[in-house]
Amino acid sequence: MDRELYGREAVLDDGGLVARLAGLTGQGAARVAYEHGDDPPVTVFTGGRGMGKTALLKEVRNRYRGYTPLALLDCAHVEPPADHGPGWTPVTGALSELAVQLSPKVLGARPVRFPRLSLGLVAVASLAWSQEDDERARRDLQRLGPLLATVDATRGAAGNWVGKVLTKLAATFADAAAPLAGLLAEATVETVLEEVFGRLQRSSESWYGSYRNAGGRGKAGLQQLAVDFEHDGRRRREAEDFLVGALTEDLLTAYTGLRRGSRVGRPLLLLDNAHEPLGRQLVEPILRARAAEGRRDRVVVLATSRVRDHEGLRHATRTRLPETGHRAPCPRGASVGSGILAVELTPLSPAQTRSAFDRHDPAGRTPAELSRAVHRLTGGRPLGVALLGRAAGEAPAALRADLTPGGLLDLTVELREDAPPVPVAPTLLAELLPVRRPGPYAVLAATHDEESARMLAHARLQAESLDGDVALRVRDQLRAEDWGEGPAHFVADPLLRALLLHRLRFEDGDHPRYAAWHAVHETLYRYYGPRPGPYRLHHALALGRAEEAVTHLRETFPEQDVLDWLGRLRFIAAAPYPRERNRTGPDPRRAVALGQEPSGALPVGLDPDTTELHLSVRRLLHSVWLLTDPLALPDDEVADRLAHELRRLSGRHLSGSGSLWDAAGQWPRDIRAWREPSLPPGRENGV
Repeated sequence: MDRELYGREAVLDDGGLVARLAGLTGQGAARVAYEHGDDPPVTVFTGGRGMGKTALLKEVRNRYRGYTPLALLDCAHVEPPADHGPGWTPVTGALSELAVQLSPKVLGARPVRFPRLSLGLVAVASLAWSQEDDERARRDLQRLGPLLATVDATRGAAGNWVGKVLTKLAATFADAAAPLAGLLAEATVETVLEEVFGRLQRSSESWYGSYRNAGGRGKAGLQQLAVDFEHDGRRRREAEDFLVGALTEDLLTAYTGLRRGSRVGRPLLLLDNAHEPLGRQLVEPILRARAAEGRRDRVVVLATSRVRDHEGLRHATRTRLPETGHRAPCPRGASVGSGILAVELTPLSPAQTRSAFDRHDPAGRTPAELSRAVHRLTGGRPLGVALLGRAAGEAPAALRADLTPGGLLDLTVELREDAPPVPVAPTLLAELLPVRRPGPYAVLAATHDEESARMLAHARLQAESLDGDVALRVRDQLRAEDWGEGPAHFVADPLLRALLLHRLRFEDGDHPRYAAWHAVHETLYRYYGPRPGPYRLHHALALGRAEEAVTHLRETFPEQDVLDWLGRLRFIAAAPYPRERNRTGPDPRRAVALGQEPSGALPVGLDPDTTELHLSVRRLLHSVWLLTDPLALPDDEVADRLAHELRRLSGRHLSGSGSLWDAAGQWPRDIRAWREPSLPPGRENGV
């Protein structure tokens, strides 16, 4: 999804982190002094889904492509070729792809050649070839064509050498009683050296003399490499690690060979989703070689990890994105992982969110507070800000003046000119939670903890799984995706929870009954009964039934613990509002909060004083419900009315007037500062 990279200047500016690691500004504009000399750390950008990790790597690629060798690989999506042999693994497939991307000519320098890596991958490609099935061997060899073309484009890209390899293999089969991986590897390598490699490149074979049991003999090392690769397990991992070293050795040779000093900048290896096993298999051999052997390969590795506390980052130096703008120390310790600099991507600021909205709505046709409300909903998550900002810019004229964050979720947005518009909420949800069936997640988003989630799953989701607890499976998946956990909600992140509840309400195809929404909240309402506690009343409010909550809050108002009463009010009013899609005009809660709505039915038998208290609590509840709703806009008049009702209630309470009076002053300030009303009033973030 194309978007501006607001707030990423610390990485991308001319004196930013990438420039200091690569020694070159974007577009090859100027040299930059290397911050870490010849020992750059592996830099890992951490952050959850939608935090802009992929976009950041793509922008680095766009700025540096053509000026220094670079490659971008998504470690979560290395697709195996059809009908591949055992010589293909995610590691060998990734190494071949990286080499092909790194090889093209860049400004002022020759193409990078990969003779060592080519020989190693040729050797392991020979596994499981047989005399009876030379078609498999032909396919495997042809897949190596682009890699061998980095050695010699005129010969590697042509197919002549494939036939000669097959002829040599046929002779090898005839001479060997039992074909072994090592013999096939030797025959294949010999032919490739003769047919593709030039005279000077053939010496690259000797690099494999340092492999296990090779005794300094290159061909023996390649034979052993193939044998180890065939054995799988630890031996295969050692062979794959050596192949990673072949890639970095070829890159190093390009920078220290006959034309030393002619290259400006360092090669960039960009690894997206490096928390996946493949990412570790590519990064850890580089780190080990640097730590154990003192290797200085000059490769700048920029990676991303969705999992902030990944075990591979245990010994990393940690910092936050803004702190890297001018300097990013990464002291080395005894552990291999100390060679990692983990940079936490920070959310966009309210000002950056405003800039994103101005980009899509330069005329300011939407409400002035819309961008700030979107910032509250998204927490500054760049993906959410970008998509909702674009939706605001493309909104129909008739809806613009009344747009709210909830209204933006109801819209469609055009992401590509060659594709029809897509619905905002499902599109954003699919990006943030790419699961095959989001329905169970939407149901459980209405719950508060693991216990209520398991109860609801048992009541509503039994058909979803025959082999385990649905709630626990959902919990584990959320943890695996590194979505944080919180004390008040089973799905803690406000944006993810809002998107899942949007799906629960609007995607059951049962407008205007909203059967799924009602069934879920009714189940939870009964679960928390029969006494009118805050959880039960929270779900009553989500069903649009406010009077039970008003009655409970009115009856418990005289109790001594006013802070507890305010806490219950705040929790009950945090219920999701059962809103209508694309509704225009003022929020219905506003009229109730301001006392403009007819009082409606009141409980029987109330005297005038109790009636006045009941109506005051009703106005207060609806004020808090509206003002704290992340899908609504702020309303100064309602905030003033909130303060007025709390002051009036302060005068009625015999022992807790001070806390109510403090809340009357502080809660409107909290709300205008886009914070949750604090408890005790005035305490930062509440308690």
